[in-house]
Amino acid sequence: MDPVSIITSYGPRFLDGTLMTLQLTGLGALMAAFISPFFALLRVSTPTAAQLPLRLYISFIRGTPLLVQLFLVYYGSGQFRPVLQEWGLWGFFRDPFNCALFTFVVNSTAYQTEILRGALMGVDLREVEAGKAIGMSRWRILQRIYFPHAYRIAWPALGNEIILLMKASALASVVTVFDLMGRTRQVFSRTFDFSSYLWAALIYLGITIIFVYVWRQMELRMTRHMQTKSSGAEGKQRHG
Repeated sequence: MDPVSIITSYGPRFLDGTLMTLQLTGLGALMAAFISPFFALLRVSTPTAAQLPLRLYISFIRGTPLLVQLFLVYYGSGQFRPVLQEWGLWGFFRDPFNCALFTFVVNSTAYQTEILRGALMGVDLREVEAGKAIGMSRWRILQRIYFPHAYRIAWPALGNEIILLMKASALASVVTVFDLMGRTRQVFSRTFDFSSYLWAALIYLGITIIFVYVWRQMELRMTRHMQTKSSGAEGKQRHG
């Protein structure tokens, strides 16, 4: 089959796989985004000894391949089936999609935590002191100073993490989750036409391009007041 025939004949399969990839990536990154701020705070505000379990978790996740983590969850959960059944969790872990999603959340949380930890450490302490001087509570300082500045610093790195997670989601196909790569392998097994992988690569590229554009627009909105100040300062210098 020629490349055009591949996409016209198997377009619905590619679309179904693309939607599954977006679902895995979106849910994984979003759930990790809810958990990672709390872990990042623990990393910067608690004693080293108290951080030990969290640091071991992050070191393990960052030091092992995602594929190994996926196998540990998918195949390892079967080894603990009686315990999981007793706890009422076997229904969750018997589903390949749930295992893949759980693995992606655990993986992305570790990376997002470290990204945010670095960003929190990069916040200007003079602004924090100013917040304390006007009577802000600790929660208000976190809400108005620490996290807004930290997310502006971390935004590009967080975008890169989501892109990496999206590309890594192709590994979900090895545990029978029919994401984009899983559907592509199905198409190839029927046609033996390598152009099916070319179409998959183009779809991944298209998703990445759109995501980078949207993420960049969000970054510009977050920093527009800084750009306005910068433009104003430059204008004063020129007129001066």
